[in-house]
Amino acid sequence: MQRSLQQAAVKHELWRLVIPVLWFGMVAAISFIEAPLKFQAPGITIPLGLGIGRLVFFALNVAEGILLVATLLLAFLPGVRRLAAARLSWVLALAAVFIVKITVIRPPLNARTDQVLAGADPGQSPWHYIYIAADVITMVLLIVIAVQAARAILARFVVVEQGEKRN
Repeated sequence: MQRSLQQAAVKHELWRLVIPVLWFGMVAAISFIEAPLKFQAPGITIPLGLGIGRLVFFALNVAEGILLVATLLLAFLPGVRRLAAARLSWVLALAAVFIVKITVIRPPLNARTDQVLAGADPGQSPWHYIYIAADVITMVLLIVIAVQAARAILARFVVVEQGEKRN
């Protein structure tokens, strides 16, 4: 019985590790590889690149929202081992950054994209840099959360091994 509880706890922690690693990879690939490279492709105009970017970042933000919900469920779901307060604070910080990115940063970026697509030249904007900063903060938080999950998994294996040595 004890061994099956340990195995269930390890599986739970594995999900707590896999989700942030997946999320990190998505943000890195879209925000820091796809976004800048698309404007270097032959024939891509600024309006076309912005139109593509709007679709891609909308899809990324939907995926991030789903992964955030999964992360929060893994933190709060009844019947599973809940996170310690120190670990939970990192998850809540991640949620806060995501909410700010969607509710505060994205609207002015979308408005600027609308202006460019309508043929206007709105000039320089700090919002792209603010969005990049939010993505960097997101990635740092995801690394911290993943490392904490990996440490928890390793700690469980040590407990299992010590229990087997006693038997």
